[in-house]
Amino acid sequence: MEKQRIVVKVGTSTLTGESGAPNFRTIDKLAQVLSALHNEGHQIILVSSGAIAVGVNKMRLPVKPKDVCMKQAAAAVGQCELMHIYDKFFGEYGNIVGQILLTEDDIAVKARKRNLRNTFEALMESGMIPVVNENDSVSHAEIESDKKVFGDNDMLSAVVANLCEADRLIILSDIEGLYDSNPKDNPEAKLIYRVDKITDEIRELGFGSGSNRGTGGMVTKLESAEYATAHGIDMHIAHGSNPDNIYRIMEGEAVGTYFVKQCSKK
Repeated sequence: MEKQRIVVKVGTSTLTGESGAPNFRTIDKLAQVLSALHNEGHQIILVSSGAIAVGVNKMRLPVKPKDVCMKQAAAAVGQCELMHIYDKFFGEYGNIVGQILLTEDDIAVKARKRNLRNTFEALMESGMIPVVNENDSVSHAEIESDKKVFGDNDMLSAVVANLCEADRLIILSDIEGLYDSNPKDNPEAKLIYRVDKITDEIRELGFGSGSNRGTGGMVTKLESAEYATAHGIDMHIAHGSNPDNIYRIMEGEAVGTYFVKQCSKK
């Protein structure tokens, strides 16, 4: 198998249970799968949501706070806990992780963008696995704005994939992929296994957030797919409850929805 640079994005609903407590079984399996691919020679970047949900759980808050400052406090606590968990589980499989927290300026400002790219390259060339998240504890854009910069890390993962010139982006979600209608409303909805081009008809298939712990939905995933494929990156959406889906995608199986890149990377 050709060695690839792969960005994997995992959402809050995959990483946590309904209470916001970390789903250790899934996280362990995710670390095992990504470590196996890394040990085979692939370069892996993990884009991880979940900081606020994990922080709310650890702080023993009865519900997710509505106040922005408290959300940022929960993100600070939760991000620390998440990295502790990732460090432990990836370490069990012989790999070292490094944390990268981003705000919109890190991408928008040319000098910072260049430094960021160099940091990614240094980590991967040293055999490390970067773990990326939006820096919610200092940036309120993702928390309170109607026009989010990265959209629950879906768009962030596509931007990171382009920044790092990745070959493939895999978004693990709480849904199998893109359906021809909303499967929550229509039990006869059919999964679309391959999208060769994102048309207006495909865009109309986007619908709302899949869980009450995350903020992204199919709309942000379609936006991410459009961005990634336009920059020469193949993108997949697959269910995150079974991280073995990543193996199946890498082996060419029809898993979830595959968005075909529109051009070769420059």
